[in-house]
Amino acid sequence: MKQNSMLAMILAGGRGSRLHELTNKVAKPAVGYGGKYRIVDFPLSNCANSGIDVVGVLTQYESVLLNSYVAAGGRWGLDAKDSGVYVLPPREKADAGLDVYRGTADAISQNIDFIDSQNPEYLLILSGDHIYKMNYAKMLDDHIQHKADATIAVIEVPMKEASRFGIMNTGEDDRIVEFEEKPEHPKSNLASMGIYIFNWKLLRKLLLADIKNPDSNHDFGKDIIPTLLAQDKALYAYKFKGYWKDVGTIDSLWEANMDLLSPNSELDLNDPTWKIYTEDATSLPQYICDTAVINTAFITQGCVVEGEITNSVLFTGVKVGPGAKIIDSVLMPGVVVEAGAVVQRALVADGVVIGANARVGSKDSEHIELVSKRVKGAE
Repeated sequence: MKQNSMLAMILAGGRGSRLHELTNKVAKPAVGYGGKYRIVDFPLSNCANSGIDVVGVLTQYESVLLNSYVAAGGRWGLDAKDSGVYVLPPREKADAGLDVYRGTADAISQNIDFIDSQNPEYLLILSGDHIYKMNYAKMLDDHIQHKADATIAVIEVPMKEASRFGIMNTGEDDRIVEFEEKPEHPKSNLASMGIYIFNWKLLRKLLLADIKNPDSNHDFGKDIIPTLLAQDKALYAYKFKGYWKDVGTIDSLWEANMDLLSPNSELDLNDPTWKIYTEDATSLPQYICDTAVINTAFITQGCVVEGEITNSVLFTGVKVGPGAKIIDSVLMPGVVVEAGAVVQRALVADGVVIGANARVGSKDSEHIELVSKRVKGAE
């Protein structure tokens, strides 16, 4: 590989338990977003747009669909010679006897042979469950300019929310002087985005030592980064400006979809200079009936709308019957809302049928209602 080459590894093995039924049979990074995308499309598209040729995707729970999806590297233009997307499931058994990664660092450790085969100078490590657009090449330039041992992408969060994140405290020139995992009294609001660039030779040594440490959590935040700081290595924060969303809960996944409807949304999915690539679903064009009323909506191909849609996102193949009302809601692929039904402040899972005249969700609810099973029609 060429000098200054960078290999990307996407950590896509999270169980996604806070997404409840949405991840019962599908890995979190394979969950749908924005009408036609999957969450993992974002880091993969960012890699392709940043000029990264080889990407390893580390999968784990309920990974059959995710494995087959990402293995088609051509979707993101990563199928040319000397490029590709490689699916890397766990190879070692953890304490429970299952083939799982024990932590984020262990996920990389188990794939040292693969990384060595690519001979990278730098290793980019990404989370597979965030929605954002980012040029990793610029982050690498920053890393090289600082002569850093590691660079960690950070984003400013409201100070009142900082205790929910891993917080980077920096000194002069953005050098990281302290890392605090979910501090009760945060000193700064620079939250780690789970995006790291390491000099591979250094990280490799740390990982080999970490494997032998029985007291380690085998985690970047809990073990590797504190070790680097203790060794007085050069760690720098790369300050990201722009849209970034952790879609780990039903409410946050709903919010991320709703953000697409805002005229001031920072996440422009139609930007020709930074495309988000995805599966090209084969379906008919959308059909909006004469009786339909549309008030701010994101409606994807294959939808048939006869009712009223207000401030909502409709995925591929959704059908909304006459007199039905969809308000402040997200309808995943293949959802059917029968005549007269009302869906409000809800996220409806793939293929669910809402019966005629049924009522789902409430405008006054504190949290978004997840509808994952058929709802019978009202008598």
